[in-house]
Amino acid sequence: MKQQTLNGEFTVKGKGLHTGLEIEAIFLPAPENHGYKFQRVDLPDEPIIDALAENVTETERGTVISRGDVRISTIEHALAALYASGIDNCLIKLNAPELPILDGSAEKYIEEIDRVGLCEQGADKNFYVVKHKIEVRDEQTGAHLTVLPDSDFSVDVMISFNSPVLSNQYARLENMTEFRTEIASSRTFVFVREVEALLQANLIKGGDLDNAIVIYDRKLPQEKLDHIADLIGVPHKEVSDFGYINNRPLEFENEPARHKLLDVLGDVALIGRPLKGRIIACRPGHKINTTFAKQIRKEIQRQELQAPSYNPSAEPMMDINAIREHLPHRYPMLLVDKIIDRGESYIVGVKNVTVNEPFFQGHFPQEPVMPGVLLVEAMAQTGGLLVLGTVSDPERYSTYFMKIDNVKFRQKVVPGDTLLFHVSFLTPLRRGCALMKGVAFVGDRVVCECEFMAQIVKNK
Repeated sequence: MKQQTLNGEFTVKGKGLHTGLEIEAIFLPAPENHGYKFQRVDLPDEPIIDALAENVTETERGTVISRGDVRISTIEHALAALYASGIDNCLIKLNAPELPILDGSAEKYIEEIDRVGLCEQGADKNFYVVKHKIEVRDEQTGAHLTVLPDSDFSVDVMISFNSPVLSNQYARLENMTEFRTEIASSRTFVFVREVEALLQANLIKGGDLDNAIVIYDRKLPQEKLDHIADLIGVPHKEVSDFGYINNRPLEFENEPARHKLLDVLGDVALIGRPLKGRIIACRPGHKINTTFAKQIRKEIQRQELQAPSYNPSAEPMMDINAIREHLPHRYPMLLVDKIIDRGESYIVGVKNVTVNEPFFQGHFPQEPVMPGVLLVEAMAQTGGLLVLGTVSDPERYSTYFMKIDNVKFRQKVVPGDTLLFHVSFLTPLRRGCALMKGVAFVGDRVVCECEFMAQIVKNK
């Protein structure tokens, strides 16, 4: 799957939920591997902030990212729309410290994305694949978020409030294609009893009955209700029964739960990569959502390239017989057993290390360790298969080392290990020369990495 960006730019305008300012946000196409970035065009030097979890500084009634004194809030609805649409790269220019709230949902963003369309780019998508159960808890609120391995992305959300109007609700997104019709139009919500405290905290200055679901679930005198209406600048409204007091009826019976799911998507987008896994969120909020995203970001920063997924039962893309047709190497120097994945710019190979390897006789008899030079050779052979895949008659060509740089050995490889080699182009193939990076894994751990140049030569 290839990365995507917008096919053109679009603009949304409206007031900010917390500042009450009139705001303009311009969404622009961005190059490969750009990610999501916000730019404050109203400030000197027009600073840019990456929409990444490590830049999150506040989560009170919205997700806030900052860089120094520069901040941008209420980013989650826009990010959810970009993320659900499969957009990897986008620059958002803003003339204020938050995005416009619009109607409190992501529907306007989805409409504009559909209008301008998407543009496929050359680089491959870089998924973060969940390989084991991940669990994040907030003991203070009772919220917890569990992520399980899955071949695709899905979300289950359960919310619970001490309220006679909104108690327990559940929402599910099984496939991203359902976001437009099932989730995007779900609006943010607030309880009437919370409004005055939020205003005193310098929040929701732009809130009204058209950009949020307002829930009346605790008896208040009419004078108090009129006072709250005056504080937020909306007309007085006679309210006698518990319920939703919006000008517009609910889109869905479980609209609050669906909006919480929307928020989960927007905060998960801060990982900086599309996710493959199943999220089960109980009483989620921006704090626990972004705590999970920060945990994944730390893993990504610790190890930039995630170990490839390997299912020994799956049919390989190339078995040993196909590899022998492409590579001239033979025993004892053929060091790739099969190819399990391949794209235009990368390849993944497998080597099963057994105690019967001939080099273990002398390296070392009492403590068998695979020689580092052979790890590099195995990655080079894998890279050779990548390069040979660019020509129509690969059996007529061979690849040769020209240069090796930045070799690092991180841990021993011993009998019983299964090596996974991920080799990718660093630059496009030019004049028969390829600059590549190889990383060798055992399980999820990097054991060796290097950069090397190879030349493809036609056999005599």
